[in-house]
Amino acid sequence: MRAAAMSLAATTSGFLVLLLTVTVMHSLGDWGVTYTSPHICAVKGSTVEIRCTYTYPLRKHDRETTVEKTLWFSKQSNDIYVDLRTDPDYSGRVDYRCGNNDCILRITDLRKSDSAVYMFRFITNHQRGTYTGLPGVTLFVADLQVSRSPIRDSRSVELKCQSSCPLPDHQPYVWYSNGRIIEGQTSQSYLSHFDSLNKISCAVSGHEKSTSPSVLVKAPWDVTYTSTQICAFEGSTVEMHCSYTYPPRIRVAETFWFTKMKDNQFVELKADQDYHGRVEYSKKSCSLTIKSLKKTDSAEYKFRFITNQELGKYTGEPGVTLSVSDPQLQIRVRRSTVNQFSTWTELTCHSNCQHADYPSYVWYKNRIRVEEKKRYLHLQTFDPSDTYYCAVKEQERFHSPAVYPPKPPSVSVSPSAEIVEGRSVNLTCSSDANPAATYTWYKENEDSPKASGQIFTITDLRTEHSGNYYCEAQNTRGRDTFTISLNVVAEAWRSAVIGTASVVFLTIILLSIVLLIRKKSSSEPSSEPGERSVNSEQLPPSPPEEQEGLHYASVRFLRNQTDNIYANIRAAGLHRHKDKEDETVEYAAVKFNSSAPRTSGEETVEDPSVLYSTVSKMR
Repeated sequence: MRAAAMSLAATTSGFLVLLLTVTVMHSLGDWGVTYTSPHICAVKGSTVEIRCTYTYPLRKHDRETTVEKTLWFSKQSNDIYVDLRTDPDYSGRVDYRCGNNDCILRITDLRKSDSAVYMFRFITNHQRGTYTGLPGVTLFVADLQVSRSPIRDSRSVELKCQSSCPLPDHQPYVWYSNGRIIEGQTSQSYLSHFDSLNKISCAVSGHEKSTSPSVLVKAPWDVTYTSTQICAFEGSTVEMHCSYTYPPRIRVAETFWFTKMKDNQFVELKADQDYHGRVEYSKKSCSLTIKSLKKTDSAEYKFRFITNQELGKYTGEPGVTLSVSDPQLQIRVRRSTVNQFSTWTELTCHSNCQHADYPSYVWYKNRIRVEEKKRYLHLQTFDPSDTYYCAVKEQERFHSPAVYPPKPPSVSVSPSAEIVEGRSVNLTCSSDANPAATYTWYKENEDSPKASGQIFTITDLRTEHSGNYYCEAQNTRGRDTFTISLNVVAEAWRSAVIGTASVVFLTIILLSIVLLIRKKSSSEPSSEPGERSVNSEQLPPSPPEEQEGLHYASVRFLRNQTDNIYANIRAAGLHRHKDKEDETVEYAAVKFNSSAPRTSGEETVEDPSVLYSTVSKMR
């Protein structure tokens, strides 16, 4: 149901303005929400009030109906309605005044980002007794801009303080020239002479902090672009707007946009093959539309108009710089910290390229599409194993990374050598996570954290610093830890170890010398009768495990030998073997190195001067 009505609205400047408002009421049976106006335009920095009334059946199923909760919201996704009182974007700027089936939303210190559709929702004590007033109230937060219109047969120009949405009529304004208030000028229009030194700006009275950009009131030939820097996604559509002025009694014959010159001639975009079929603009309109953007479209675009005068040609310098890129999307995560009303987690699809028209987005959960059109996705609860993606609609190939909890962290120690008392050590923790993880360091069996941050530095190490340390990596999706053991060596103990090692090393050298002397003595042959030379080739082979790298032979010491013969016996000790001549003959495995030549057919005799024996250690 729609009904036109006249109402009085109070402005923040302290006077009343007559507004024509449209009362909109949507109802289902006895359920309904009525808004005072479907559209509201307000100035940046001001305060706005959005009012509604609501109805519901007093009884349902023989049970009295009571309202348990009321809220205003502008964001809704995934069946979650974000109460404005829990939204950090409105922290300290939102207030509700509700009672007697009437509820007023008040937003102070308006920002450009507050431009949105606001809806009222109430919840009753019945199972399905929830109602939302659709389509809501659209709030526009106005931007101001000074427009210029030359006056015929005059060197004057009419300036007008225009807003991006229609403000109430008879609204008082403030005008500035080079930053100073122009006294006596309170209307929306202002008549000025052409003067290249004057910078003119305007503001709505009562909101002087929110002024328009300054413009130069120069000669009547001029082109003004709405924006001189535009960023757009590859494959999307972009629009550029401008206004232009010229002296009186002159007629415009041609207008066009260009980026290139060829043979000192301006190449009109519509004639440029690189833009074939993708460019639209009207000959009478100072606007440009480019479809299916390519990265090669990144350039500076300029508007040029030609009049019926021979020298009446003008190009707007500098032009509009367009940057075309991949979306390079990222997901930002934040949570409501106000538990009084509700809790929720918001995922926002963000790009470094701030697209002017806010394209439609697509959301995926575990690569399955779950939501469209909105830049954000709300979650009541979530499983840490779930993965979320966002993409620009119709450009789904451009995913940003998934949201996931920290993967098992790793810890590195620097310096990696022995950790000695009195020195310093750095422990560095790293983990793959999105959003990025925060790091906290703990020592085992201690409750309070030792440090926060990716690097934990311990200076002036002491033995009491020894122990197990663990790094905890955490983000909004979860946490994981890694433990490392730190052993600090006392300087005195380290010196003692070094001294002991030196003594042991010297002892080994001395023992080696003694053994070498004994070895040489044992290798001297006896000159007494009864000595017998042994041919090593006639003896049984050594055990297989002793054959690798060294060649061994078994030496038999004869019973009737009168002098002592020494040999370096290996650690395996003496082995007793039963022999057919003597059951008590002892053997020792000894290596013989001999350079004496052997003669075929003769008994081999070793040269006594080159006989050596070498110990073979037990493996």
